[in-house]
Amino acid sequence: MMNEQADVIVIGAGVVGLSAAIAAQARGLKVTVLDREGPAAGASAGNAGAFAFTDILPLASPGILKKAPKWLLDPLGPLSVPPAYAFQIAPWMFRFWRACSAKRVVHSTTAQTAMMDLSKAELEPFLHQTGTAPMLRKEGNLQVYEGEAELKASLPGWQAREVHGIEFHHLNAADMAEIQPGLAKRFTHGTFTPGWFSISDPRLYVLALAEYFLTSGGSIERAEVTALRPVEGGVELATADGSVRRAGKVVLSAGAFSHRIAKTLGESIPLETERGYNTTLPSDAFDLRTQVTFGGHGFVVTRLSTGIRVGGAVELGGLKLAPNFRRSEAMLKKAQAFLPGLKPGGGVQWMGFRPSLPDSLPAIGAARATDRVIYAFGHGHLGLTQSAGTARIVADLLTGKTPAIDIASFSPQRF
Repeated sequence: MMNEQADVIVIGAGVVGLSAAIAAQARGLKVTVLDREGPAAGASAGNAGAFAFTDILPLASPGILKKAPKWLLDPLGPLSVPPAYAFQIAPWMFRFWRACSAKRVVHSTTAQTAMMDLSKAELEPFLHQTGTAPMLRKEGNLQVYEGEAELKASLPGWQAREVHGIEFHHLNAADMAEIQPGLAKRFTHGTFTPGWFSISDPRLYVLALAEYFLTSGGSIERAEVTALRPVEGGVELATADGSVRRAGKVVLSAGAFSHRIAKTLGESIPLETERGYNTTLPSDAFDLRTQVTFGGHGFVVTRLSTGIRVGGAVELGGLKLAPNFRRSEAMLKKAQAFLPGLKPGGGVQWMGFRPSLPDSLPAIGAARATDRVIYAFGHGHLGLTQSAGTARIVADLLTGKTPAIDIASFSPQRF
């Protein structure tokens, strides 16, 4: 079966894919989106809802290397590798270790900062364009510490942010209580970043983007793309149901599944899956006034329009292992201790796949086999945050314009 050729087919109906589709549509291109499950079915629905523009430091860093051995000893802790997946993840972990060198961290931080600046600049115009501006919240983020030693250990990261002009305020317990009452007394220090934005609910936001895209003339189809093949004047897409589609250009933004499709173009990209867990409690579970990050324990508590979300942590377990919801339960138990007034009943558990590359930077740029395929995946924890910036870059690449920032650091071929 051969369908009519579109100008652009975007593979993936998550926040990055739909944002790119809308940006391409705004340039006058006829765009179709294909997704194996439909809009907002993956990590775009279950994330913490943050536009973390101040989060410029890569996950791959010396600080993580210092914490990792302790964390890995706890199978329900902030970082875990299931034994059944340890051998398979080893090459990725080696690349991650190499990316933690001081020189590479400086490079990654510079690239990440440029992407954050672009994404922040693009966000509000994009929200106004799509009619989603009322969903934006500017409530900041409070990072809390158990003692002065933990605060001091965090200072190099804050100094790096200060160099890049990011506003923050170090607080004592009394200051924190004014911003967020109800914290356990064990948290004696904190840092508040007012420039940390959030969305009222990430799933509803992505569904709103899908609706805007459709009403603007776009098309969304449920289809699992299994292979890409360059052809004269375009790209052919094979799907699991045996059909073949054709487009002038393709944007590959299929989240944690993207590397499988890229492999059909002869390209091996070390994309791995950070399996994230959370529990969303009813809205009255706690009087939460800002997002609170418990960095020493690897999770956050976020106020959404649809509830209070307790989630985070990293489980490097691939796409096939069954979820281990004991991780969600462990975070919720800690949240009860850290926020003594939290009501833990009535929660809904979730696990999703975050697409992650070893150096904590996304893959954005043309495929090696053809410049008619643009990659836009691997944002890790920052897909929502960097969605508008990525969309701008993708639209520039699709229309032959020089991207707004230097994207060499995001090259899919850098590995």
